[in-house]
Amino acid sequence: MTVVFFAAAGIHFSAAPNLKIAIIVTKFSTLTITKSAIAAAFIVALAPSIASAGIFDDDEARKAILDLRSKVDAVSAKLDNKLDTKADKSSALDLANQNEQLRGEIAKLRGQVEVLTNDLANTQRRQQDFYVDLDNRVRKLEPKTMTVDGKEATVEINEQRAYDAALALYKSADYKNAGAAFSAFLVNYPQSAFAGSAQYWMGNSYYAQRDCKNTIVAMQALVKNYPDHPKAPDAMLNISACHIELKDKAGAKKTLESLIKQYPDSEAAQAAKNRLGSLK
Repeated sequence: MTVVFFAAAGIHFSAAPNLKIAIIVTKFSTLTITKSAIAAAFIVALAPSIASAGIFDDDEARKAILDLRSKVDAVSAKLDNKLDTKADKSSALDLANQNEQLRGEIAKLRGQVEVLTNDLANTQRRQQDFYVDLDNRVRKLEPKTMTVDGKEATVEINEQRAYDAALALYKSADYKNAGAAFSAFLVNYPQSAFAGSAQYWMGNSYYAQRDCKNTIVAMQALVKNYPDHPKAPDAMLNISACHIELKDKAGAKKTLESLIKQYPDSEAAQAAKNRLGSLK
């Protein structure tokens, strides 16, 4: 009896009695053997025996072949299982590697998304700050509605600044430049709500410099052009004072009488009455 071993599959079997078959299967170097290859090996091994007629009868030969086939099938099944296992492991390893690679790429993309999100947030914040600042600047340049000398008026920002600058010069006792500033204001903003006040303070700037002629001209313009202005009675009182300084008592008396007549309830009218008494 000759024993045939399949070392790779871990299977051995015995041939039929008196069958002299020498099949040596060496240990497989790789697991790439297929069913057809194993079957071919067995057929080659059996060929000499089948060719030598007389050793087996037909039933015995048929039985031996069937037995060999069943054992070949068993060996092939085990090899297939091992091959499938290896393929599964290889596929699983490939999938694991691909998964790890994808995770790395996803992490990288997440980092990029975070950077872009942060940049976008910063950009939106800067834009918001810019729009707020721009809105504030535009609002400062827009005309404002305010009460000037007891009346509602719309005043432009540059108009307000020019008037405030001239008034600041007057308050700092820079009467010469104050008079020039008020005069320029009236040229640039003749319809301004501050025009009456500018006319009055321009006349006062001249009066502070003892320039009575220009004071009279400026104050008369106020009374004529802005008779309802709160400073109109005081302007007439200043005109009378300049007439007195210029030794024009008649002019002073006339102005004081006009003041009492036009603005009888004003404080300037009471002062005018007192001055009239001193002129007699």
